[in-house]
Amino acid sequence: MQSVSRTPEQKQAGLITARILLEIGAVNFRPEEPYTLTSGWKSPVYIDCRKVISFPRARRKIVELAAAAITSGIGFESTEAIAGGETAGIPYAAWISDALSLPMLYVRKQPKGFGRNAQIEGDFKDGDRVVLVEDLASDGASKVNFCQALRKAGATVTDTFVVFFYGVFPGALKSLEEVGVNMHYLANWWDVLEVAEEEGQFDKAALDEVRKFLHDPVAWSKFHGGREA
Repeated sequence: MQSVSRTPEQKQAGLITARILLEIGAVNFRPEEPYTLTSGWKSPVYIDCRKVISFPRARRKIVELAAAAITSGIGFESTEAIAGGETAGIPYAAWISDALSLPMLYVRKQPKGFGRNAQIEGDFKDGDRVVLVEDLASDGASKVNFCQALRKAGATVTDTFVVFFYGVFPGALKSLEEVGVNMHYLANWWDVLEVAEEEGQFDKAALDEVRKFLHDPVAWSKFHGGREA
């Protein structure tokens, strides 16, 4: 299952991001002992975008690409704040908001205290257009919760951005689409597979198994004891 078509510029940004994530060891291929994702799917691949915080040159390039993706995909003057979801989205929101010279907010998973800002840290006005930033998404469920928290506090939220989108599971964007939120991202597993093959990373058996997963993730997950639909 391929994800939504991209422009040549978006595809190039995806390949650069994939190459960076492979280089810093953020990509894990483990077909023989599948991962169980939060959503319940079984997967032979796992990515740890949190690793980027420890690699200054890598994160600088990713932030540059992210800022370009947000301005081209959402607009130069269409965003008034960047919000990070607790916890992995917070450093990305800090870097991207700085790159775009925008205020930063962050969203707690659970409210703390009472009032408008019980779940939101930072300052913004009613109606401000806020982009939610996270490290990755396998499906959109957790993004919906953060977006709804921002809206409840008075923000306008129509877009979310992640560095890495799995881009394989059916209906992954449905929950976001249902609440009127668009997903923007840099890289997906197809980008990682392409770069890994080009550079001869991982053995052929692992790459072949990952390709099977990407072409039919539901069947692969079911066969390995994971979520079926």
